[in-house]
Amino acid sequence: MQIALPENEDRLSFQSFLAFCEANPDLRVERTNRGEIIVVPPVGGESDYRCVEVCGQLRGWAKGTGTGKAFGSSAAFALPNGAVLSPDAAWVSNERIASVSKSDRRGIPRITPEFIVEVLCPTDRLSAVKSKMREWIANGVELAWLIDGDSRQVHIYRQGQEPRVVSGVDTVAGEGPVEGFTLELNDIWEGL
Repeated sequence: MQIALPENEDRLSFQSFLAFCEANPDLRVERTNRGEIIVVPPVGGESDYRCVEVCGQLRGWAKGTGTGKAFGSSAAFALPNGAVLSPDAAWVSNERIASVSKSDRRGIPRITPEFIVEVLCPTDRLSAVKSKMREWIANGVELAWLIDGDSRQVHIYRQGQEPRVVSGVDTVAGEGPVEGFTLELNDIWEGL
């Protein structure tokens, strides 16, 4: 559900968005680059299982390399275009994390992850999620994966390239910022 602002109002500022979030702690929300609030509905059990599987593997790799931190679907990032988005999984290098003050890290950091993953759920419109993937890339994400567990496909987005779709594979290998990370897909394909 998208909450639009009245036409005569300015876009919802970042500070107003933070105040809205604090006033509505039970809502999971994102903010468009136009300042509109999007209420993100809960996902089903299978979709969350798939997200947790991705996050668990990414966290294990991140802890092993020590080069950055993994984040789950509760984390939101304030992007350069003004949007505030939450990926299902993300990785941010230690260098980018260090560029943000400790107090800003405790809230919604104004930082773009180098790598994100979105997991398609039954309530998602594929066209809307693809648009979100392009927005991530346009705001500095270097590598992004859109995982469609039901179709057993991974849509791979990279800076400066057209998206590529791979089907029926058992693994997908990271590159660029997450070189060395390999996501095992069998449990994700299997679902619940």
